[in-house]
Amino acid sequence: MTSAPLPQFPPSVDRFQQYLRIKTVQPDPDYSTCTQFLLQQAAELDLAVQTYEMAPDRPIVILSWPGQDPTLPSLALNSHTDVVPVYEAFWDHAPFAAVIVPAPSSADPTKTEYRIVARGAQDMKIVGMCYLEAIRKLKARGITQLLRTIHVLFVPDEEIGSHRGMELFCHHPGFEALNIGAFLDEGVAHPGNMYKLFHSEKAPWWTKFTAHGNTGHGSQFIQGTAMTKIMGVVNELLAFRDREEHHEGESRAQFAPRLRLGDVTSVNLTMLHCGKQVNVVPESVEASFDIRVTPFTDFNAFDAYLHKLAQDHGVELEFIQKYTARNITDLDDNNPWWGVIQNVTKQLDIALDVDVFAGATDARFVRPLGIPAFGISPMRNTPILLHDHNEYVTVDCFLEGINFYEHLIEGLANMKPEA
Repeated sequence: MTSAPLPQFPPSVDRFQQYLRIKTVQPDPDYSTCTQFLLQQAAELDLAVQTYEMAPDRPIVILSWPGQDPTLPSLALNSHTDVVPVYEAFWDHAPFAAVIVPAPSSADPTKTEYRIVARGAQDMKIVGMCYLEAIRKLKARGITQLLRTIHVLFVPDEEIGSHRGMELFCHHPGFEALNIGAFLDEGVAHPGNMYKLFHSEKAPWWTKFTAHGNTGHGSQFIQGTAMTKIMGVVNELLAFRDREEHHEGESRAQFAPRLRLGDVTSVNLTMLHCGKQVNVVPESVEASFDIRVTPFTDFNAFDAYLHKLAQDHGVELEFIQKYTARNITDLDDNNPWWGVIQNVTKQLDIALDVDVFAGATDARFVRPLGIPAFGISPMRNTPILLHDHNEYVTVDCFLEGINFYEHLIEGLANMKPEA
């Protein structure tokens, strides 16, 4: 039996599939092919192009649409081009084929939806292509210029920390020259009928505790072992983790009815290194934790807590990564960009679920510079599948995202300076 032919989709869907088929997968992303694809899009859309490299073979590609008043702060639309690795054996379809698969609708099983299955479909190539397709639609309406300049940034290596991407570029003269007034970046899918919008992120504190102690034969009760010392740290941090996980107090988040994942500090013991042989008590033990500190925490107090914990148990503390910059975009009447976002989503009948992002995005580098940054990916009624097997978005979700960004970009880029 042959399957029924797929419907005829708009050309934007084919361009999205082309983008998804480029294997910008870590640890060896094909940025060269990706750059050529973006340059082709820029030529079709008549957008100016700038490229930078903060490190060899790590291109930052910026497509710009000049505004009527280039002196006004611009609108930056950011997306990373890299994607995470896959376990191909667990995928039902080749992860870089970007096939379209009919399936019962997750919202209404009596209807059919068409899923674009590919690594990066949600994280975050959908967003980058929605930016470009929205600009394509705006230009197709005969709009030659909006009030403000728009810069579409395609940046590398976000999935491995952005250390050769936005972390360096945000301090580069080329970034300053963009004169950015507001910065849009990625969010996540939402299983409900609304969009997630992030105005802050947790701070990644990756810590390593190292204990040294007495060694000897495994048959003895040796005192002062490294394992005894490290377990004191492990037990305390896991107890702290339990307190945070089950905290049901009054919310510190303005828009949340109760504390959620972004409002509390998460702790996970991710690595334990010790031992040479089963019958030899190890002289040293290392325990590493992935700690994501909520922005509502007093960073100095939490830092003191970790150092005291290490001191009390006689172990060494090392920070593999420690982010302490202010990472909150205020959502109030003093933020006109936020007012435009609210107006546009209301006009489109889109509800917003405002939250603190539990992970990390490139927006964390620009908020401390005083630039309002909003993380939003236009995917509602969609399971969260970033970094998962069989990652997909539906065709309808992608097309809705284009429509959303068409209106949002127009609203933000036409915001008058006195607003």
